[in-house]
Amino acid sequence: MLQQKIGGANLGNLVFSDSAYKMLDVPDTEITLAGFQNGVPSAEEINEQYDCFVFPFVNAFRPSYRAQLDYWTDLIEKLTIPVMVLGVGAQSSLDYDLAPLRSLDESAKRFVSAVLDRAPSIGVRGEFTQRYLNHLGFKDVEVIGCPSLFRYGRSLSVEKDTAELDTNARIGLSVTGGTANELGRIVMDNHDRYPNLKYIAQDIVDLDLMYWGDTSREAARHRDMPDQRSHPLFRENRVRLHLDPITWIREMGAYDFVFGTRIHGNIASLLGGTPSVVMCHDSRTLELSEYFEIPHRRMTEPTEEFDAAKLYAQADYTALLKGHDERFDRMTGYVEKHGLAHIFQEGQDGGAAFEERINSIDFAPPAEVWSDDDGSLGYRIGWLRESVRSLTKKQQKAQQQQASLEKKITQMNKRLVALEKEAKMSAYRRARRTSGRALRRLGLRK
Repeated sequence: MLQQKIGGANLGNLVFSDSAYKMLDVPDTEITLAGFQNGVPSAEEINEQYDCFVFPFVNAFRPSYRAQLDYWTDLIEKLTIPVMVLGVGAQSSLDYDLAPLRSLDESAKRFVSAVLDRAPSIGVRGEFTQRYLNHLGFKDVEVIGCPSLFRYGRSLSVEKDTAELDTNARIGLSVTGGTANELGRIVMDNHDRYPNLKYIAQDIVDLDLMYWGDTSREAARHRDMPDQRSHPLFRENRVRLHLDPITWIREMGAYDFVFGTRIHGNIASLLGGTPSVVMCHDSRTLELSEYFEIPHRRMTEPTEEFDAAKLYAQADYTALLKGHDERFDRMTGYVEKHGLAHIFQEGQDGGAAFEERINSIDFAPPAEVWSDDDGSLGYRIGWLRESVRSLTKKQQKAQQQQASLEKKITQMNKRLVALEKEAKMSAYRRARRTSGRALRRLGLRK
């Protein structure tokens, strides 16, 4: 998983991509994976060998994703076959502000134009993304949510086993690095209150930390966020990371409650039948929570409101379950509009063959933290890796400085050539050029 970067940087990607694969896995349909650890074929190969290119997309409308978005646009513009986008999203603040997306407008326009030249519509995750694309001038935009919550078709059941959580409840917590400082206090408050709480990690950097370690304990570096091995959740072996969505969903089914900022971490819990609450910190988590009517709270609320027992008691899953069929019909109708068959159509098996194959596989268990009882081997490897990273950063900085200097030298050389050229001019030509510029400013000469 670490070596091949399966699932990208965030293993939550596997939850929705796996559901999309299952939905389209009907007899006589051959599905080839592109992206993640597999390379993407050339446009010529795709046009020659395939009938449709399907994009189960992420929050692609964000400035930091521009390079990747432009890459996919370049590819789509060369395709002569249909494409289908399954749930692309925009990312902004909790107040759904369009201003942070302005720098991406041209790239987004080009991407959506390329898609709509090859599709009847484009499917987005929620109403905010729809509003953004409408703002850019596009009308053929459908809100379809995310494929992940439709993994089991119309079947979705979420029930509270008890009226309230006690301190011995089995609780899962997921958090996003780089969010507000208050999140660290929420993590620690719940860690201290619930001894059976586990941190459900899902980023490659988390797996890297679990496997290779660091020197944070020996260096006395401490943070409330669980992003160092000195954190009590790591020290107490209360961190788990699932390498496949199947083990993830199954494991979450054994918990009493799951909450946190990771939208697909919470969806994995709901698919397992376990109550879950999303702590929304940006537009992408909020719009999906609102569309699916998943119980959620905004991170702008006081930290004391994010006690697991309080969240559990206040969560109501009536709307989520009541609206599931309608949302499912919207998703499958969107797929059918694009001319693709799916497992939930009449005459198909609803995914029975897919699940039979899945159940025959012996999946790896969730990753746990490398034990500290190793004769300090973990510390030594962690020290080596931190040293390598530090040297790599210094090398990258030196390369950037070198590139900047080379650019300045190029500019200076151009200026020098211009000065030498100007110095060779006669006094008459210099005076004529100067007077000509003045006359053009006054409109007396073209």
